[in-house]
Amino acid sequence: MKFLFPAATAALFTFTTVAFAHEYTVGDLVIDHPRAFETAKTAKTGGGYLLVTNNGDTADRLIEVRADFPKVMLHTTEETDGIARMMHVDAIDIPAGETVALEPGGFHVMFMGLNGDPFEVGEEVPATLVFENAGEVEVMFNIEERSSGHDHKEDHSEHKITN
Repeated sequence: MKFLFPAATAALFTFTTVAFAHEYTVGDLVIDHPRAFETAKTAKTGGGYLLVTNNGDTADRLIEVRADFPKVMLHTTEETDGIARMMHVDAIDIPAGETVALEPGGFHVMFMGLNGDPFEVGEEVPATLVFENAGEVEVMFNIEERSSGHDHKEDHSEHKITN
């Protein structure tokens, strides 16, 4: 019985560490903290964000994201004269030895077709990231609350999409 408590404690600590880490690995790539922000009830789209670190010696590319939505695309945001435009990109380069951020105002995943089913804090969105060399990895995008200092570039629910 005295061995059960240390084993249970170790198991709980390991589970807790993994749960808080929210990190995934495929090949030489480490995907950290996939997340999306809560959306308005009328939102038709939501943005997904994460970090990808390439610990290898060879560049890779994020070429696709699959999830249970009518359409999922990789986008970038370009700002001209104070107006942000989102544009589809075919892939996102992940150079060897570097970290690439998919973040508000830059590269991001676009989940399209929410149509009355908004992202709500605490929900999770399962998705598959597809890399050109490393292959596929299943991840979970946690839906998080928007910060009180919300920047308009974070909200994709009312923006027009340019393909």
